[in-house]
Amino acid sequence: MQTFQEAIDSVDEDAKPSIVLANGFSQAWNARIFNYENLLQAANFGDRDTVIRPLFQSLETYDFEAVSKQLTAAETVLRAYDPDNALIESIVSDRDVLKDSLITAISNTHPNLPSEITDDQYVAVRTFLSQFNEIFSINYDLLFYWARNKYNLAPENYRTDDGFRAQRRWEGHGTDQEVYFLHGGLHIYDTGRYIKKHACTDDGVTIIEQVRDNLEHGSFPLFVSEPIHERKRQRIDHNPYLNYCFQALGNLRGSLFIHGHSMDENDKHIFDQIKSSRVSKVFVSIYGDENTAANTRTKANAMAFLQGFGKSVEFYQAESAPVWA
Repeated sequence: MQTFQEAIDSVDEDAKPSIVLANGFSQAWNARIFNYENLLQAANFGDRDTVIRPLFQSLETYDFEAVSKQLTAAETVLRAYDPDNALIESIVSDRDVLKDSLITAISNTHPNLPSEITDDQYVAVRTFLSQFNEIFSINYDLLFYWARNKYNLAPENYRTDDGFRAQRRWEGHGTDQEVYFLHGGLHIYDTGRYIKKHACTDDGVTIIEQVRDNLEHGSFPLFVSEPIHERKRQRIDHNPYLNYCFQALGNLRGSLFIHGHSMDENDKHIFDQIKSSRVSKVFVSIYGDENTAANTRTKANAMAFLQGFGKSVEFYQAESAPVWA
């Protein structure tokens, strides 16, 4: 399999590629923190713990979305066979508990300060990111957000535009936005009147501290964590920021890298949007032995979801990308 450098060297010099960042991007910094097993251990399901936690065991998974997807399937079956069944309300409620617990677990396990990442790591990741034109993230964490906002680090003058302006409100239209959080993020909030982002305050209150304070008062970040791609798309369609970012993905052309994604069907809305764009070549990262069952499935899904309509799909070794090295 080709290396990352071989893949990016094959792109025309005058046609800077774009990239979609997925969980593998964050796991490359710390796989212990950014994985579902760690999140499940940190999750607090309250008085529903004895019901919800065994679901993970029964399904042999740590994946919150996989459990949520099963709850949705159970709701669908019950509504068809017994629409008055009282279990339906419990299932819907437990799905909400699952979602809220995921957001809280992410905020509780997340690094507190940007300084927990070394300057050498910031230089490496900023150098990696500077090779791309538009950057799309489907991660909720702050690693990419921190990296792009660092000052006085190489590469010199590397900055990106996220579309947020005065009072950290998102404007989008009429800006030079080139950074898009497709599924929201810990630092993004929908107030009902406008979309805003958090940043470290003048008094030194960190983003994570602000997030945790908001959670204590029942205010949650802008997140897309619906269990199936159809519902994710519905959530995106009904939020101006998320929809703007999603449409920007569809407006891409040239070459696109997808880094750190398992190409699961629950993000098929993203792959459908890429397939309908003018992107001509997609490079998909593969972590580890390409012949494992999981990677064979990843490659098959990538070909099925993306190839066609004048598009080609190639693969590269994820570990060869100098993301944080």
